[in-house]
Amino acid sequence: MSQAAKVLQLFKTLHRTRQQVFKNDTRALEAARIKINEEFKSNKNEASPKKVEELIKIGSDVELLLRTSVIQGIHTDHNTLKLVPRKDLLIENVPYCDAPTQKH
Repeated sequence: MSQAAKVLQLFKTLHRTRQQVFKNDTRALEAARIKINEEFKSNKNEASPKKVEELIKIGSDVELLLRTSVIQGIHTDHNTLKLVPRKDLLIENVPYCDAPTQKH
């Protein structure tokens, strides 16, 4: 896959992730849209393949971070937030074990 195709795919993926992560939050959706577009515009004339690969890696890391670490919070009261985790963030909780067994 060419670098241009990778960049376009990353751009689309970031916007899809933005729509999932900030669903129903118009301010966050708009702020994320502006930030993504600004970052891509500021680096659109980058000619060094090494630098482009580095930027693609950073963008991929940001997408992963957004997808796996961001949880929406909704103000329900003056000092109260209601957390709204997405289904893909909810994982089975593994109980803590004081004496783990060694794998052979």
